[in-house]
Amino acid sequence: MNLILLGPPGAGKGTQAKLLMDEHAIPQISTGDILRAAVKAGTELGRKAKEYMDSGALVPDEVVIGLIRDRLKEPDAKGGYMLDGFPRTVPQAEALDGMLAEMGSRIDHVVSIEVPDEELIKRLTGRRTCKSCGQGYHLVFDPPREKGKCDKCGGELYQRDDDNTETVTNRLKVYNKQTQPLIDYYRAKGLLRPIEGRGEIKEIFERIGQVLA
Repeated sequence: MNLILLGPPGAGKGTQAKLLMDEHAIPQISTGDILRAAVKAGTELGRKAKEYMDSGALVPDEVVIGLIRDRLKEPDAKGGYMLDGFPRTVPQAEALDGMLAEMGSRIDHVVSIEVPDEELIKRLTGRRTCKSCGQGYHLVFDPPREKGKCDKCGGELYQRDDDNTETVTNRLKVYNKQTQPLIDYYRAKGLLRPIEGRGEIKEIFERIGQVLA
């Protein structure tokens, strides 16, 4: 089974990805992980990617596609895989389709975990971190016993800059603007599997299982 997993920040995509990996015995293929591994290994594509990364430029689609092609040839991906973080744009999706066609492969399902923005804002802005020991909390889902204080060390809890309402709202706007054309692309191909992303982790995983059956 070959999957693409989509979901905005705060949708619980990472949690569901791990459950899918365990359930279906398929690797999670993240472009960030591939880039880091290729750079570390010093492959030809890794060296190319490093040049762009060192100069602060985005790694071109053709380099990323080449890295994904190499990764999909590895033994653990023979029985299926889950792409996470790629494609992000319609041109990337088209390039991916072309590369997979050359390999005699294709995407079976595009799982999109959908959560309303107001819920995502509540999830993301509720995070708090201890200044002293780094322990994480959530004001709604995992609150400290005493307001503003860490249960473990008594340190002061704070909200990270990227978790404030304005930053989170902007991140979600960027995600929605970037991802909507991709969702439309896969819907037109009959591959999109929208999943209600509210509820318990197990409930959401069961919904994903139903659309993959």
